Amino acid sequence: MQQPLTEGVYYILLALFEPRHGYGIMQLADEWSNGRVKLGAGTTYGALKNLQEKKYIETLDGEGRKKEYVITDLGKEVVGMEVRRLQELHENGEKILSLYGKG
Repeated sequence: MQQPLTEGVYYILLALFEPRHGYGIMQLADEWSNGRVKLGAGTTYGALKNLQEKKYIETLDGEGRKKEYVITDLGKEVVGMEVRRLQELHENGEKILSLYGKG
């Protein structure tokens, strides 16, 4: 069974539906989360290494110093599972709130 993704990893995988380097990933996570998720360089590059080992992402061959990453089909599958898990959480939360009030 797939473990839930952390928010940071979730945003990293979403950012890599298009090839990006680490700094670009950090900027997008900040933007998409309205500043709530701020990934540091150590966290980002540690997560990128871990995601490569799991084969959720891969590096692209390129020129220059900046390494670009992109999500793999396996990584897309993992994101799809996470989105379905989050939808279930949301739907169950809405059901309970509609039954018992929003407080």
